[in-house]
Amino acid sequence: MKIPLGYRFSSTYAGIRKVEKDDVALIVPDQPVNAAAVFTTNMVQAAPVRLARKNLKVSKGKVGAVLINAGNANCATQTGDKVAETCCKSVARALKLAPQLVFPASTGVIGVEMNAALVTKAVPKLVEELSADKFEAVATAIMTTDTRVKTASEEVQFSDGTVRVAGMTKGSGMIHPNLATTLAFVMTDAVVSATALRQMIVAGVARSFNSLTVDGDMSTNDTMLLMASGASRIKPNEKERKVLQEVTTWVMESLAEQIAADGEGARKLIVVRAVGFKTTDDARRIARAIANSPLVKTAIAGSDPNWGRILSAAGYAGVTFDPRDIDIELQRTAVCRGGLAADFSEAELKQKLDEAEVRIRIVHKRGGKGEARFFTCDLTEGYIQINGSYRT
Repeated sequence: MKIPLGYRFSSTYAGIRKVEKDDVALIVPDQPVNAAAVFTTNMVQAAPVRLARKNLKVSKGKVGAVLINAGNANCATQTGDKVAETCCKSVARALKLAPQLVFPASTGVIGVEMNAALVTKAVPKLVEELSADKFEAVATAIMTTDTRVKTASEEVQFSDGTVRVAGMTKGSGMIHPNLATTLAFVMTDAVVSATALRQMIVAGVARSFNSLTVDGDMSTNDTMLLMASGASRIKPNEKERKVLQEVTTWVMESLAEQIAADGEGARKLIVVRAVGFKTTDDARRIARAIANSPLVKTAIAGSDPNWGRILSAAGYAGVTFDPRDIDIELQRTAVCRGGLAADFSEAELKQKLDEAEVRIRIVHKRGGKGEARFFTCDLTEGYIQINGSYRT
């Protein structure tokens, strides 16, 4: 991992989880940094989402600390707002920051009152143990039903030196645009304004977290934060800013793909690509409908090359097309040509569908230049087992 300069990290067990595993964490830049964020569009929003949005607005795009807890969403409770504010004030006092510079984020069970004292008592230890070497520890602490840590990083050489971008995320279920992250934190050490970061996060999310679905359920806590410490002292020129945008998007795409691959109960990552449609929006609608289809996802789980389910899902996506103009490929094998069955070996393709990564490609032969890609996963009995016992 290439960790950007200018950040420190820590995590500890505060007693929020039922099992003794780190459940509260801090990300602290050496000094308040420029930042931009996007949040869930769910009408039901957790207290930390509301406070994070408010603090970022009041601070005019500055963040001095990120406080994260797992195990309790701090959502749909009587004391949610007070708890979020109390926890942020505790961190602010310990770090000698204005409270509006603290950015809160929570993940876990909805509707359970959260004890702020558990977090405030852990704050001194979190601050004392801050270290540039604990990036992975924070990425581990924010996990809930995840089975693996999700991180990504890139390094790029500019005319004045090296710039690093790194990110962490968590999420396995309740994943669906917009926004489809649960929680994600991406950071760079380049010198970037808050305005430019806003443009970067919107463009990057479109290709990554908003092109991701696991189960069609959108969380109440979805939060993605992008920060720039400037600690490298490298200020990209106009051409280099475009490169930084692309590199940052690569990190976001990797994180989104890791979420799909670790979908609750999933055994396979599914990448859906729609090509040749009239507009990008049309292509996204098609790809999303296919990625969301339980019938498609269960077919892939069973390695069944049932391309009819893919064509059917495309047909209800809200995009006008003639089925005779549609080709479909599974694992680079043509299964449908002109809306009809292609000649392929079902036994051979079934074997290819047993692989851990499955690619679906749907092409409109006379549509246009619109393209889109969506990440999802297969739907197995494991998803029901995990979510049927989530609170117990």
